Amino acid sequence: MTTLASVATKELSSTLLEGMARTPLFEGASKETISRLAAQGVTRRFRRGTYLFFQGDDAPDVYFLVSGRVEISSLSANGHRQLHTTLDVPQFFGELGVLGDQPRSAAALALEDTEAWRVSGPVLLDFLIEEPTAARALLRALARQVLSQEAFVEDLLYLDLKGRVAKRLLQLVSPSLDELPSDGAVVPSIVTHADLASLCGGSRENVTRILSDFQRRGIVERDGKRFVLVKISGLAKLAGL
Repeated sequence: MTTLASVATKELSSTLLEGMARTPLFEGASKETISRLAAQGVTRRFRRGTYLFFQGDDAPDVYFLVSGRVEISSLSANGHRQLHTTLDVPQFFGELGVLGDQPRSAAALALEDTEAWRVSGPVLLDFLIEEPTAARALLRALARQVLSQEAFVEDLLYLDLKGRVAKRLLQLVSPSLDELPSDGAVVPSIVTHADLASLCGGSRENVTRILSDFQRRGIVERDGKRFVLVKISGLAKLAGL
C-alpha cells in the first residue's frame, strides 16, 4: 500500500492550475474549465522512494505531476526492468489503465519528494465527454505514444546499440528530433547508465563502454550527474539523423 507523507488536500494551488494550463490537454482552455476538473481531484505529497502505484494494480484514477520527479518503469516476465520515462515537468500520467480499463502496465516511483494531483477515472471520462477539445488533445497524445513505441521497435531492428544510445541522448533534450538543440545541451534529468541501457534495449556494461567512447571522442561530457551533449552533429550522425 502506498505510504503518504501527508493527507490529501482539495485546495487548488496556483502551481497546479498553471501546470495544467501548459499541457496539451488544456491548450486554449479557459481557467474556469481547468479549475472545474482540478476541483474534482485531490493533491497528495509522496516522500522520495514511495510508489504512487505498482505494476499490476487496478487503475481507478489518473495522476498529474505538480512538482518533483517520478520514474515510470516495468518488469518483464523474466524480471528484466524496463525504464519507460522519467517525469520531471507537470503532466498527466497513469491514464492508459483508465482509458483501457486495464491494470497498471507499469509502476510509478517518486525519485524525490513529489506532489501529485489525482482524480478518479469516471470523473475524467465525464469531463472528456463534456470537453471534446480536451478529448481530441488526449487522442493526439496517445497517438504520439503509439508512434514512439513503433519508432523504438524500428530502432531495435535497424540501429546498432551505439546509434540507439546516441538517439536516446538526443531525445532526452529534444523529444521530436525535428529541431536539434545547439552544442552543449544538458540532459535535464539525472539518467544513470542503467537507465540509459533500459531505454536503449542494451546491457548496462555495453552502454557504459559506449558512453566512455563518446567521452573520449569529445561528443559527450559529464557535469556532475548530468550528461552534456557537446557535439550534437556527431550524435545525430551516429543516430542516422
